[in-house]
This record gives sequence, C-alpha cells and structure tokens, in this order.
Amino acid sequence: MQRRVEIPGEFAPPETTCGVDVLFIAGEHSGDEHAARVIENLRQRKPGLRVAALGGGEMREAGAQLLFDMTRFSAVGLVEVLSHYGFYRELFTRVLAWIRLHRPRLICFVDYPGFNLRLASALKAEGLSRQGGGEIALYFYISPQIWAWKPGRRFSMAQTLDSLGVIFPFEVDCYRDTDLEARFVGHPFVAPGHVAPVHYAVDAPVLLLPGSRPKAVRKIFPVLLRAWHLFHEAHPGREAVVLHPGEPVLGVLRAVMERFPEQAKGVRLVQRERGAAVQPAAAALCSSGTMSLSLALAGIPGAIVYRANPLTWFVGRRLVRGVEYLGIANILLKRSAWPEYLQSEANPTALAARLKICLEDSAVAYAAQEDAATLHSMLGGGEPGFTSPVEWLLESLPGQGVGA
Repeated sequence: MQRRVEIPGEFAPPETTCGVDVLFIAGEHSGDEHAARVIENLRQRKPGLRVAALGGGEMREAGAQLLFDMTRFSAVGLVEVLSHYGFYRELFTRVLAWIRLHRPRLICFVDYPGFNLRLASALKAEGLSRQGGGEIALYFYISPQIWAWKPGRRFSMAQTLDSLGVIFPFEVDCYRDTDLEARFVGHPFVAPGHVAPVHYAVDAPVLLLPGSRPKAVRKIFPVLLRAWHLFHEAHPGREAVVLHPGEPVLGVLRAVMERFPEQAKGVRLVQRERGAAVQPAAAALCSSGTMSLSLALAGIPGAIVYRANPLTWFVGRRLVRGVEYLGIANILLKRSAWPEYLQSEANPTALAARLKICLEDSAVAYAAQEDAATLHSMLGGGEPGFTSPVEWLLESLPGQGVGA
C-alpha cells in the first residue's frame, strides 16, 4: 500500500522579502537530481539568486528552499495516478495558490510532464505567465519524449511555454514546426560534476540491471538470473553484481533470488547511493531505462533486455511509432550498438551467448569504447547550437544574465 503523504496547509513563504527568482518543480527522483546540479551551478554563477523548489532533498542540498518534497509521492502508472487522484488534485491547487501569491520571476519545470504541463496551462489561463499576459517566465527542462509518443502535445507546449531545454540534440528538430524555442542544453550525464555510477574494467564483474521499478524487476530479473547461470557454469570465476536503488526493489530482488537459489550463485546485491564508489563492470545485461545510457557512456558492452505483459507490449508498440530502438544510445547512434532482446527474444540462452561475446571478443569491447566517445561528444556540447542549462536560464532573468 502506498504511504499517505500529508500536504501542508500552506507552503512556506519565500525566505526573503524580495521573493523568489527561480522556482524549480520536479516530481520524480531523477528530475530532482538533474535540477540539483543546475541549481548548484546557478548559485556558483550568481550567489545572490533566490531559488525555491517543489521537488526533493537533492535540490535542498544544492541550496534551494524546499517548499514540499514531491518525490516522496511519485507515481509512474495510470492506475497509480488514478488511485491517488485526490492527492494530486490537492497538490496542484496548493502549488498554483503559492505561485499566485508569491509570483516567482521564472519557473523551471523539470520533466514530469503530466503535472507540469497542466500547471503551465493553468498559469496561462490565470494571466500569470508571459504567454497569458503576466510576468512569470515558464521554462521546461528535459523535453517529454514527443519523438516516441504523443507528438501532438508540442503545439500546446508552444502556446504555454517560453522556452524548452532539450537534452538530446535531435529533439530540437521535433519542435521546428512550432513557435516554441527549443535549445539543446546538453545531457545531465555528461555535465561537469556528474559522477558516473559505473566504469569499464576488463576483469570486473558482470552487471545485471533489471530496472528500478518493482513491476519491471519481477518480469526481467528471473530471465537475467537464468542467463547468468548458463554463463556462470562455463565461467565459474566470474561474479555478477546487481545495482539497485533500495526498497521496494531490494525486496523483489531477494524474493526472486530465493525462488532461484541455484541461478543466484555468484550474484551480489549492491545498493546505489549518493557518494558511493563507482561500480566497475566488464559487461552488462540491462533493462531499457536510463541506466542503459550510463553503461553506453562508460563504454561497457552488453545488451538491452525488455519483457512486459503481452497486452502492454501490443498497445505500446502501436502508440510508439517511428522509433526503431528502445535504448537511447541506439537511437542516438542510429544502429544497434547495444543489441536489444525484446519479449520472447529475451531468453536465457541468447543472453548468455551475448555475455560470452562481450567478455571474450576484444573487438566488441573496443567498439563500445568508440561508441562511448561518440556519445559524449553528441551529448556534451559537441553539437551546433549548444547552450549550458545555466546560460539558458539566466538569459530569462534581466540583470542576472551571463556576465551580469
């Protein structure tokens, strides 16, 4: 059962009588982390900048005044959202009331499009945002994946937002047919100060990464364990590591390993924590989430594994059109640099064979390193029109711009 989170009767007022320069809004842990890095850089450039946040602890540690921890109640699926509709309606009302009262100069929405884009529309309707005749600038950091699904939302975004900071260079073209300014601001995983969670080492363990959501882990982890077992029988000196975010995923991992004790031999569970040592790896089997990009950027060879309910897969393939790959590294490189094993193709025999190739064929490891260098260049400012997130945000604040 989802823990109930109480919403304070009124969010805290600004810590200064001068109000707030920038309000960041992020509803998930990943957005909280990405926004925190931007806030750190902003405050280094402009120490007097007044920053507030509706997000999580990462932004608070970066120096923002945290009004409410939204990451404690992040929901990912339609069922989860509907089951807590009353909470989200109340939260939305409180956020809108705070903005109406305290009028930050700039709001930076960070991903979380279901909530944030609806809020942007409400701010326009109330005449608070620039698009609605008001003074509040609305910026959106990390574009919704309109290149994969719901492409029509770009037109409503153009009517409510002032600027969009995209993290993949190809996303700029997705908005060419609108009036919305889309600026490539680089990917957070290659930004200065980012510490990668993994690095390549030829004699290191194999990584088994079934994802960070319990439902997906239940589907994928048993397949990864069976694949590991087949590989481990021929390579008993190898070790496997499962990186996880803690509970509730840890409980799911332990339950699966108890069901398959023989297949779990040689497998170690390691929690990913802030400030933890970087995990070395020689190869990896990974779900199709953001961790797959971290592996590709580290030059670690492997494969992407995806398994879902057949109905979910059927519906998803019809909603997502024009995208050939699931893995973002493959999408960027426009080829299957990381082979994708989907649904029935994700079987233990095929995955064990892929591990063997990754660990025994030096050409595969070399190619992974070359692809990593290409990805770093693409995502870190090697593309035309690059602007850093800090420069992008400061341009919207008179008197706070670059060099001011």
